[in-house]
Amino acid sequence: MILVSTSNTKSEYLIRGMDCAEEVSLLRRALSGKPGVYELSFDVVRAKMTVEHDTARIDNGAIAKAVQATGMRAEPWTEAAAAAPPWRANLRLWLTLVSGLLAALGSLINAHWDVTALFGSHAENSLAAMVCFAGAIVAGMMYSAPKAWAAIRTARPEMNVLVTVSILGAGYLGDWSEGASLAFLFSLAGLLEVWSLERARNAVSSLIKVAPAEATVVHDHVEHRMTIDRVAVGERVRVRPGERVPCDGDVLSGGSSIDQALITGESVPIWKEAGDPVFAGTMNTEGTLDIRVTKASEDTTLARIVRMVSDSGARRSPSEHFVERFSRIYTPVVMIFAMLVAVLPPLFFHGDWAHWFYQGMVILLISCPCALVISTPVSVVAALAAAAHDGILVKGGVFLEKMAGLRAFAFDKTGVLTRGEPAVDRFVACGGRSETDVLQKLASLEKQSEHPLARAIVKYAATRGVVPSATGEFYVLRGLGAEAEIGEESFWVGSHRMLLSKNLDGDEVRSIVSGLEDAGHTAVFFGTDTEVWGVAGLADPVRSEAPASIKALRALGIERLVMLTGDNNRAAQSASRVADLNEAKGELLPDDKASEVEKLQKEFGSVAMVGDGVNDAQALATADVGIALGRRATDVALETADVVLMSDDLSKIPLLLKHARRTAAVIRQNVVFALAVKAIFLVVALFGLATLWMAVAADMGATLLVTLNGLRLMRVRDR
Repeated sequence: MILVSTSNTKSEYLIRGMDCAEEVSLLRRALSGKPGVYELSFDVVRAKMTVEHDTARIDNGAIAKAVQATGMRAEPWTEAAAAAPPWRANLRLWLTLVSGLLAALGSLINAHWDVTALFGSHAENSLAAMVCFAGAIVAGMMYSAPKAWAAIRTARPEMNVLVTVSILGAGYLGDWSEGASLAFLFSLAGLLEVWSLERARNAVSSLIKVAPAEATVVHDHVEHRMTIDRVAVGERVRVRPGERVPCDGDVLSGGSSIDQALITGESVPIWKEAGDPVFAGTMNTEGTLDIRVTKASEDTTLARIVRMVSDSGARRSPSEHFVERFSRIYTPVVMIFAMLVAVLPPLFFHGDWAHWFYQGMVILLISCPCALVISTPVSVVAALAAAAHDGILVKGGVFLEKMAGLRAFAFDKTGVLTRGEPAVDRFVACGGRSETDVLQKLASLEKQSEHPLARAIVKYAATRGVVPSATGEFYVLRGLGAEAEIGEESFWVGSHRMLLSKNLDGDEVRSIVSGLEDAGHTAVFFGTDTEVWGVAGLADPVRSEAPASIKALRALGIERLVMLTGDNNRAAQSASRVADLNEAKGELLPDDKASEVEKLQKEFGSVAMVGDGVNDAQALATADVGIALGRRATDVALETADVVLMSDDLSKIPLLLKHARRTAAVIRQNVVFALAVKAIFLVVALFGLATLWMAVAADMGATLLVTLNGLRLMRVRDR
């Protein structure tokens, strides 16, 4: 799809093979210097590239050709093309499985002939085993080989070149099993990265579907249906009960309860009337609202959340970045070094050509990065599997490594530190009445309502053994409460606004309300037209495990623990005191939460955000590690988060922090050990003392040791 402006053209492409920021850097190098290319932008999550260019100087065909030279492929962007068919989405998985199975089968065939083939390549490979190993290499390198060839043609050493050359060297020296194993593990690492990226793509798709595609616009009292992108700022939009609000705006007329947990995280619907703001994607539950649009569709709060999630992308592990950067120098240096070892001694020191060529081959074999490449993925896979077995889903090694360096945590309140549903915490009967009698009448009225606060009161009555009685006709008073006949009297239940409308705000009631508000409770009043009978104080109770979990995080050296919530400040402060946090900030919109996370990052460096709703998506994406509670979390939060706690148990967070620190330590041990072995044997080979047998033993020994060390992470230990 091509978008044309008056000055130049913007062409949008779907880039097949763009899986991470490394490919973005490669594409920038390939295109940014081309004549006529003005600006490049990338959406890694949706594999989308936008090029602003002069069609007279560079056309779409030339851009596609430049992309193809990088080992990737450019296609015109469409939403349909971006939604890969199942066979394409699963092709990488199947190729990785085939590579692993063929590598294992080849080793088994060799083991039948010579058990030493399980531990080294010096045993002779049978023809059947060689065919299996060759198939494993082809399947495992199907995605990497084109990128390696493109890098070789442009003289740009990188990891794909390093692995490809190492596999070819292993084949030349007859070490087919090692080449097959390396191809499989490298393919597995790429598969994990792509899988993480697909999760982010699903998050964007689910977010986009939240907002309605059309709105009802009112012009001169006549309604028109039009698409959201055509609705201009200042227009009047009508939203009926059961519909989602299509645009950000202010209420012009009407009144209704809006469930805006999607954006603000508030645990109960909020009454909206003239002058109040509403947000796109929130649900209108009761009355009809006319809204004046204040933001275009691309600038709504929900749209900004979508962009934030898109920009979060898939990020690679710091250890993987280190290996990637190291390989850019390591590959050419080792190849040149091996050539010099093979050529210089015979030329200048009368060395034996056969002997020094042999030593050059030894260096190439020693330079095989098998142990180095395996050191991170083996440790990561083991750690991820162990965490998953314990009910903790971590979407990649990058987040385990980031967890290890955390210094601050931010928590949402509703559904995260609290249970996410209101409960009666205090009940006061007024005027010397019996608490049971007042509660029985209140429950009789509330059982007619579907409001969350009403359900909480009915549940509270049931736990006290109070059975509601029959009532007369039930009336809902929008924005105030409800009324019903009980026996021969008329009773009402409602908010403080209802209390004021009845002129019943006496000294006794004010004293009760003051105490409830100080404790962060929501007050529900019950009575007749002449007096208040009772007051219920409702709160969203803090999870039982929250204080102990916060204490454990503090003991692990976490320096700052804060609450970021859309609820009111009193409720936030009350929950914060119970959970023993350092700080609580209430009445925050998604933008505000993300901003607070950024402030924490500036002060402490590495920050985690724990949330469960769409309103937390921006903060989850902004944080170094986003953690979602699986049972209550929305689809968007689950997809945006880097870690998902399937059991909703906050005590898993300190356990995960310990596990992440242990994982980071093991990865460091493996990388240092693998590099040390390479350095030692390169020095030995330089003096002409190394043999192929020693090289194989060193390489396979190092690989085996880093593998066993990584497998120690197969169990999450609470030490």
